[in-house]
Amino acid sequence: MRILSLFLLLTFLSNGIFAQESKPEFWWKRNNLRVIQTNLPDYEAATLNPDSLVKDLVDFSANTLIINAGGIMAFYDTKLDFHYKNPWMKNNMLKEVVDKCHQKNIKVIVRFDFSRVHESIFKKHPDWCYISAKNERIINTDMYVVSINAPYVQDKAFKIIEEVINFFPIDGIFLNMPGYQVNNPYEGKYHGIDQNEYDKKRFAEYSNGKTLPTVEDKADPIFQEYLAFKKSTIEDWSEKLHNLVKSKNEQIAICTYLDKHVDIIRHESQTSNLPYWPYSASDNVSNARNSFPNHIISNASIQQISFQSRYNAAEPEEVNIRLYENIANGSGLDMSMMGDMRGYEDERNYPVFKKIYAFHKKHEAYFGNYQSVAKIALIAPGSWPNGDPMQEYRGIQLMLKEAHLPFDIIEDAQLVNVADKVKQYQLIILPEITYLKPEAIALLKELSKAGTNIIATNRSLFDSPETLKELFGAKIINKDHDGTGFYLQPNDANILKHFTLQKMLFWKFNLGLYDLSGTDKKLFPILSKGRPGPPEIIGGHEPINYYAMGIKEFPQSKNVILPINIGKLYYLHGYEEHKNILLDAIDYVMPKAKELVQTNAPERIEVILQAYGKNISHKSVGNTNDGLILHLINLTGFSGNSYFDALPVYERNFKINTGFKPSKVYDLATKSPIKYVWKDGFINFQVAKIGEYEGIVMDK
Repeated sequence: MRILSLFLLLTFLSNGIFAQESKPEFWWKRNNLRVIQTNLPDYEAATLNPDSLVKDLVDFSANTLIINAGGIMAFYDTKLDFHYKNPWMKNNMLKEVVDKCHQKNIKVIVRFDFSRVHESIFKKHPDWCYISAKNERIINTDMYVVSINAPYVQDKAFKIIEEVINFFPIDGIFLNMPGYQVNNPYEGKYHGIDQNEYDKKRFAEYSNGKTLPTVEDKADPIFQEYLAFKKSTIEDWSEKLHNLVKSKNEQIAICTYLDKHVDIIRHESQTSNLPYWPYSASDNVSNARNSFPNHIISNASIQQISFQSRYNAAEPEEVNIRLYENIANGSGLDMSMMGDMRGYEDERNYPVFKKIYAFHKKHEAYFGNYQSVAKIALIAPGSWPNGDPMQEYRGIQLMLKEAHLPFDIIEDAQLVNVADKVKQYQLIILPEITYLKPEAIALLKELSKAGTNIIATNRSLFDSPETLKELFGAKIINKDHDGTGFYLQPNDANILKHFTLQKMLFWKFNLGLYDLSGTDKKLFPILSKGRPGPPEIIGGHEPINYYAMGIKEFPQSKNVILPINIGKLYYLHGYEEHKNILLDAIDYVMPKAKELVQTNAPERIEVILQAYGKNISHKSVGNTNDGLILHLINLTGFSGNSYFDALPVYERNFKINTGFKPSKVYDLATKSPIKYVWKDGFINFQVAKIGEYEGIVMDK
């Protein structure tokens, strides 16, 4: 009897504990995605060939496909009467794609878009759809924008997702365009806050009877409550989705642009208005990866030029930069295109995708398992910045990139959530971060006392006068002052080391007038406009008793206030004298900032240094103790409004503060050794040639 009991016990343990230890990890955790998304127009469902699609995915070294499933229209034989069926669709198309992809070990993520319903659904249920304060609908041909709090999104969407999961052995779901709609982005028209009765009722319940606002006014406390309501309701819906999907199969990944209750955060590099932003992928991935360190990030290179020009792709040289920036910053590879790969209207990027996807596949052990070594944190004004804050933020990024100063990006709203990480930085830069939560402000004060330096630009923290006074010794007199025609006067050669040959720096855009009497040092006296006109009468630029830079010193740190649009000015005009203001400020508060990476490489060589661990299995992810990898991305072909082939750069020197003596240093692509000298914690070596991309590995 005892022998039988012992046998049963061992059987239980082997089926329980031991089986649990051998349970496979979630497939996406390797962070080695090579995604191709086919956004199928309805008519392509009739001509798509699953065999050729899968062959193309294999030829392009893709390991993940994103393909249409449902929402706006069903790309399968739906049984739900509220799910509009694509009239062009072949009933077994999606099943064949999924099955054939799995035969080639390609994961399939299916796309849902619950932002719109077909006209036939709208006619039956107009109460499910968006309506503006002017009684306008948002319509694209025969598709109507829905209301997030109406039954279609709150109930029917889950039934659609459940049906797809029941029908197909999918590996993930991707949600396009989640959340509240105020625009018709495909036509560039603003409509305003949704006034659907379901939204009104739910907001009243949330706010104890308040009326839904009709105008987006940040100064209105009810609108601020509405913003919190939107966040709360979106997270509530995301949690319901998560619970449904994981109850069906916990190995199904949830992917979208939000962060709560998802597995893969998706972002997008798009071709936008001038000036073009060649650091888009670095920006997106660094922001998301450092703001949400427990998520996998997948940044999509969007093929289309715009919503109005979907069949014209971005330039190949631009896509080249995006993809290398993706993998250098810790994302996999991701591209999104209109339709199937066969017969595509603009195939110029195909060689780029083939080359870099194959490179990633061959060397994937060196990607996707990184830890930043940066000591500077740049705070981002949200995950999708826009307007003046975006320009200020990008301008500061541009300065740091060109100076080869390693930095991480963290979203302003996530500061407190990653407080332990933030405490490791020696410098925090606030580029027009106009609002921070009280908890985040308390964190900044704590960090400043502990030795972290802070630099704030333009209107940062304008709504917290007490914080400006305590951290920077500053008081706002006029935060919105047009600086056109004014000058700044360098007045301290010991700090402002770049300006020995300049006595006046021109200004444009905002030039805040602040009382800096609480600072320890006041720099850059502001000179008045003087007399504009012909050469015969100009002059008269006199001090106006205001300064453009203030430094407040603490026992263990220094804080700098620059109440000026320094980032925007550099982003739009690119005069180095304005970049040098920030670089001198950084050098003063953090003299060792430039010691981490020292190089004579041109400014347009993007330098990204990461601690890495060999990414060879699920268990290896998280261990980044194998050494350092230096990514060099060549942007010399970017001219400001065009992308050309990068010019090769030869014989450039690098001095890296490794902290360890490498066992070997080699080129990632060729594995050929690189000669180096190591002394006092620093490694010195030369890169013979920097092509479009180079990876230099320094193993421990």
